[in-house]
Amino acid sequence: MAKKNAVYAQSGGVTPVINASAYGVLVAAQHSDAIAMVFAGYDGINGVLEEKLIDLSQEAPEALAALRHTPAGAFGSARRKLQDVEKDKAAFQRILDVFAAHDVQYFFYNGGNDSMDTVTKLSQFAKAQSFPLQVIGIPKTIDNDLPITDCCPGFGSVAKYNAVSMMEGALDTESMHRDSTKVFVLETMGRHAGWIAAATGLAHRTERDGPHLILLPEVKFDQARFLEALENNVRKLGYCAVTVSEGVQDHEGKFLSEAGGQDAFGHTQLGGAGNYIQELIKRETKLKVHGAVLDYCQRSARHVASTVDVIQAIECGKRAVELATRGGTGRMVTIVREQDSPYTWSLSHTDAANIANKEKMLPEDYIREDGFHVTEGFRNYCLPLIQGEDYPPYEQGLPAYARLKKALAPQKLAPYKK
Repeated sequence: MAKKNAVYAQSGGVTPVINASAYGVLVAAQHSDAIAMVFAGYDGINGVLEEKLIDLSQEAPEALAALRHTPAGAFGSARRKLQDVEKDKAAFQRILDVFAAHDVQYFFYNGGNDSMDTVTKLSQFAKAQSFPLQVIGIPKTIDNDLPITDCCPGFGSVAKYNAVSMMEGALDTESMHRDSTKVFVLETMGRHAGWIAAATGLAHRTERDGPHLILLPEVKFDQARFLEALENNVRKLGYCAVTVSEGVQDHEGKFLSEAGGQDAFGHTQLGGAGNYIQELIKRETKLKVHGAVLDYCQRSARHVASTVDVIQAIECGKRAVELATRGGTGRMVTIVREQDSPYTWSLSHTDAANIANKEKMLPEDYIREDGFHVTEGFRNYCLPLIQGEDYPPYEQGLPAYARLKKALAPQKLAPYKK
């Protein structure tokens, strides 16, 4: 059977290890009897539609190898979501036309729940058109909110970074609380699911360690109960460290703070929940407060990545190639937990339709009864995912991250008209 080409594309918010999955795809493709060349979509699905395909054969081998330890989206990501086929048929047909022009029969889409919607639709459209395309989803999201898979590549490293950040910020507050700051507030990402905020709870190993309170999206915010708990901690310890998820909501289901507008996936743009809590504390308690918003820093913090996370990301990329060459179109690679201690895991797969547009929230038994912290069950789940330090190489005191040339393959079609 003649070898065919493949396209890899990144979608949605980046992670510390999304490029590690790309590395896994490239390694597996190089050893495949079915795949000839691998292209990458320039800025995700946008590059596919615009026929801007990065020719990876023109990249230096050492640059491609460095993807293993490089954060963010090395090829450019996108937040474009394809509509239903009936509404966006021209876009789906354009993708097939581009793939036909470049002899592509394998498409790897590295993203989250919205991206798996595209995997499902494109796979079904290609089948309906009798186009021999294998579309495989590779899981990616720092939010850890994809159902079925035990965890998501990207989460373990973000969990580690946030826990370390809380640990260090809380120690700073503890050391200064007598004459200065009494409360430290750390805002984390997490629109509807509190996995990232919960992960900071790993830093709480003794009574004095922060976070002392965690505000989760799964628990409706009760101002009176929160302030009472906060002041109790300050009376007891002299200070208090608080984690706030960006997606915390009040009893009416309204986000504490909305930046306004929506992203390209139709999600409300959030931002400022931590600032809301800081202002509330200042106004109601008169305590001195300092806060931090990690924002993009947390999802590109490759310098403190989890070894487990890196390995899982790479292996998901490799398994995607295996699935594609076996005819597994329309499916997403999943991670299966076999046991907590010692932690063992394996890979499986599921229909991408089982992931598309669905979110996995933090289970009730992972949330402490008072709603302000996590349980031992959560610790048992999360601790294995942050194990190991997979440091990037350093040059002149800074990480040596890859910077690709992104040379494009010659275009063969007329320009894309949206």
